[in-house]
Amino acid sequence: MAKVQLCNITVMDNPSPFSNPFQFEITFECIEELKEDLEWKMIYVGSAESEEYDQVLDSVFVGPIPEGKHMFMFQADPPNVSRIPENDAIGVTVVLLTCLYKGQEFIRVGYFINNEYSDPEMRENPPSPPQFDKVIRNILASEPRVTRFKINWEDPTPAAEQPITNLNENSNSISTMECV
Repeated sequence: MAKVQLCNITVMDNPSPFSNPFQFEITFECIEELKEDLEWKMIYVGSAESEEYDQVLDSVFVGPIPEGKHMFMFQADPPNVSRIPENDAIGVTVVLLTCLYKGQEFIRVGYFINNEYSDPEMRENPPSPPQFDKVIRNILASEPRVTRFKINWEDPTPAAEQPITNLNENSNSISTMECV
């Protein structure tokens, strides 16, 4: 049984200019004290074609964690535009929030992002190379994709990761997820 339950993620400052930081307010519940830190990562998927273009925007350690409900703001700078293939810069991509305990990923939340020009004419005739200062990032906050992995909460050796659920947590625009 998972010792940490994700309760809610609120996508902040959305939609926003591409160059603004990503901001997520994360609420989780710990059903018993965790002696080790939780590691949260924010990953921007630069291209659906290859993980080579994925960028870890930030990684933070939270803990040790006492039993109870906890909330924190996870903020990260936008991706390095020079590492995004030109053909993948405008349109749909993904941002992932993952959480690990003792090096084992136990939850992954993915959000689709639509990057588009604010100017209708630029949408019709996109410039080459992309002009990121004119791009708006819109995170589809109402439809996160949540995947849970079974891990060994006691053993520091990472267990073989096995997805146990892949849920579409449809909710309101602030991406509410109930603790289960």
